[in-house]
Amino acid sequence: MSSLYKILVSACLLGDKVRYDGASKGIDHPLWSQWKSQGRLLAICPEVSGGLPVPRPAAEIIGSDVTESGRAVLQGKASILTKRGADVSEQFIQGAEAALALARKNDIRLAIMVEGSPSCGSHLVHDGTFSNALLAGEGVSTALLRQHGIQVFSHKELELAEVYLAELE
Repeated sequence: MSSLYKILVSACLLGDKVRYDGASKGIDHPLWSQWKSQGRLLAICPEVSGGLPVPRPAAEIIGSDVTESGRAVLQGKASILTKRGADVSEQFIQGAEAALALARKNDIRLAIMVEGSPSCGSHLVHDGTFSNALLAGEGVSTALLRQHGIQVFSHKELELAEVYLAELE
């Protein structure tokens, strides 16, 4: 059997209390438990890595077609703002770059990120109205990882990630 590939994961999914509200979002799933026991999971919170505190004000992507959300922020065509209007785009971009650097350093080809986040969302992000509404889109870190060939799955797609992982190995 070939070596076991590492999986980059949102730190909040491993129980780290790094979400904007100071909470975590653990996963209870046999695959997750297996990967954890195998030492495959490598955690990062891009927002914290980008310099944001815990807790921190909620932030959403503003000024883009949501389907271009994360990419638009990376291209300077959209911003990430808190509800009070503070621009935290640079911290999100720095966090995305930290996630990419960690992935490259560890030859990571697969990431599992928390859905809905302006950083980690893989299919859904908040719509920019601070109303808790979600729309199709991706977060900044997910967009950057994907631009560099890393497959990103939602924390709700562990079975799909397992199929991709089996193809790698």
